[in-house]
Parts: sequence; structure tokens; C-alpha cells
Amino acid sequence: MTRDGLLRSELTRELERIGRADILVGIPSFNNARTVGHVVRAVSAGLDKYYPHLPCVLVNADGGSKDGTPDIVLQADAGHHSTLLVDHRRQPLHRVTTGYLGIPGKGSAFRTIFRVAELVGAKACAVVDSDLRSISPEWIELLIGPVLERGMGFVAPLYARHKYDGTITNSIVYPLTRALYGRRVRQPIGGDFGFSGAYASRLLREPGAWESDVARYGIDVWMTTRAIADGDQVCQAYLGAKIHDTKDPGADLTAMFTQVVGTVFELMGRYGATWAAIGGSEPVPAFGFQYAIGVEPVAVNVDRMVDMYRTGVDELMPIWRQFLRPATCDTLAELARAPAAAFSFPPELWVRVVYEAAAGYHYRRVVREHLLRSLIPLYLGRTAAFVVQTADHGADAVEADIETLCGLFESMKPYLLECWNAKRPEPIQGGTR
Repeated sequence: MTRDGLLRSELTRELERIGRADILVGIPSFNNARTVGHVVRAVSAGLDKYYPHLPCVLVNADGGSKDGTPDIVLQADAGHHSTLLVDHRRQPLHRVTTGYLGIPGKGSAFRTIFRVAELVGAKACAVVDSDLRSISPEWIELLIGPVLERGMGFVAPLYARHKYDGTITNSIVYPLTRALYGRRVRQPIGGDFGFSGAYASRLLREPGAWESDVARYGIDVWMTTRAIADGDQVCQAYLGAKIHDTKDPGADLTAMFTQVVGTVFELMGRYGATWAAIGGSEPVPAFGFQYAIGVEPVAVNVDRMVDMYRTGVDELMPIWRQFLRPATCDTLAELARAPAAAFSFPPELWVRVVYEAAAGYHYRRVVREHLLRSLIPLYLGRTAAFVVQTADHGADAVEADIETLCGLFESMKPYLLECWNAKRPEPIQGGTR
């Protein structure tokens, strides 16, 4: 095997020794010593249980961990799984770990995994997060099976989550991508995916993407959107609870928010002709048995989120007025006067904010990084209002509320087109006029 510009030389030599593999499972990591051993054991058990007749490879792409994560990946005892198996492994299961090249971030780790998949000729692939505590061997079959057996190109995860876990997904990414592209993929930034080897190879041919936020937190929504917008066969797999290292929605999620939302807005420009012609939405096939399950609670500090919203109103209004319409800004200012316990942020107003911001990003009405960062207090305000509104709601009722929000994004899509097709203003230099 010749020298590869995307992989470290020791990895290329190891892949030359391995040869070909039909299935690849990738695990990106960074300082996940506490949880990665469990993930490796679950993946190994899943591959042994469901695919003993196929050569498989497990690849850990690590971001320079200082806690021994790669050593744990290599040394984790996979066990014999005698109570799980009806067959014994007849083909090898290889395990390799490597540091990745490129911009530090999850996306660069995925790029390495995609390249390994291409070199070993993998037919079906999966990636799973390294901080999972709820992964089971069944996840591997649920992510790989639809690709190998049903011809799917991309498998998105479907989880049971606490009603306040994944608020970036629930408030903006899911409703917006669903309204744009007309497919109901519930967890577009879920982190655990299945996909074909051909899909991985196609993504590798996007050199510009790997120098953008796609190399960081933007990778998940980029993968999902590309699969939907490019016409791949897309489905979902129900994985049960996703128990991982959760955070208060009001904690500092600046990097994740700006990189994820920035990637969504960037893709809107690329696929404008595609989403402009789509109205409504439809479900995608779902695999796996859905069942009720307990989930871990998520702490939420409403007062802190409302305070950050009010600070945004006081300090960021000059920036907001450059890409939001005057009536929108006036209403946002009025909301700041309410006490935290009665704080509200009407869903129709939130949809207008998102659509006006997307058009403002597209036409560069303000420096894009400034625009994305200025949206964070608005997102926190909307999240705080949602928590106040749903404090007494059970999981099913909250999911119904999210579905209602999705319906608003869809019914108000003509407003997005109106904003998108408005005359482009003169470019703005710097963060203010």
C-alpha cells in the first residue's frame, strides 16, 4: 500500500496487513477512558453475534487523548460472549487505533474512518460515540443491517431521550432540516450512524468541507443532510436510550451551536434549488422495536438562560437589527421584560427568527461568525420558554409539542422563501454598519 495523505504511515502498514473487510465500525475519541472500554466491548460483541461470517475491523480515531484512551481500545477484553452467540466467529475481527490528521475535531476523526473504510473495501460501516454508557451489541445490527440487507445508504439513530436532552436538535436542527428537505429524520445530529462504503467514499471527495466546521461538530448534520438532499436511501434505527455525558442546555455550548447551525445554514446555500421546491414532509423507514424506557434526568437552569437572553437584548440588538426584521426585533425586546417564571417565546416568533437568520447568513448581512454567536441568547430564550411551558408535561406530550413546532416550520416555509428571495443588501464590513 502506498503512502496515504490522510492516514499516518503506521496505520497504512497495518491496513496492508489486514487486507479487506466487509464491515467497519469507527469510534472517534478524545479523553474517553472512562467509557470507551464499554463501547469497544459492546461493538465487539455485536460484530461477533451478528456478523461472525464476515471479516470486520474496528477503528478508533483518536484526537490526542492524554488519559490512555487508545490503550484501552486495544486492550479492552472483548470476552467470549458465550451467552450471546449461536455461531462462532469464522472471519477475523481486527482492532486498530490511530491519531487522525487535520483540524482537531470529530469530523476529522470521521474522515480518517471513511478513508480506512475505502481502503479495506467495507460494504457497510457504522460510527458510534465513545462516551456512550447505553450502547448494546444490538446497536451494531440495527445500524449495519439496513445497509447490508435492505440496500440503505444511510441509517440515522432514533433514541429515547430526556425531554430536555438535545435542545439544539429539538428547537432548530430537526424542525429546520425536516421543513427544508421534507424527510422526518428525528436525530440529524445524533452521533451514531450506519452508512454504505460507497457513501463514505463519496464524502471523502469533498476536500473543501474538511477545512470547515464539518471537521468539527458540523459533521453529523452534514452527513445527514447530504444523504437526504443527494437522494440516498435513508432510514432510522431505534436504539433505545442514549445515555451519555449530557449537559445543561444553558451551559456553554457555543462551539457546538455555532458549528452545527453554521453547517445547516451553509448547506441551505448549496441545496437552495432542492429545498425551495419541497413542501411538507414524510416519514422515513424505521427499523428496530420501539419501547418505553427510563432515561437520565437533565438539569436545566431557566433563570440563567433568561438572564443570558436579557443580556443579549441589551448588548446584541444592533447586530440583530442587521439581519432580523424590525418587527421581530421589537417583539424580542418586549419579551425581555417578563419574569423568568412567566417567560415566553412564542414558537411563531422563533420560526421567524430562524428563517430571517438563515437568509441573513446566506446574504452575509453581518459577519457570519458574529451572526451565529448572536443567535445563542435567542436560542437560550426559546429553550427557557419551552422548559417553562412543558415543566409539567410528560415525554409524549413534549414530543407532541416538538411536532407542533415542526408543523409551524413547514407551514411558514413560504416566509423563508420570501426572506431568501428578498433583494440582497450591500455587503457589510465588520460586525456593525
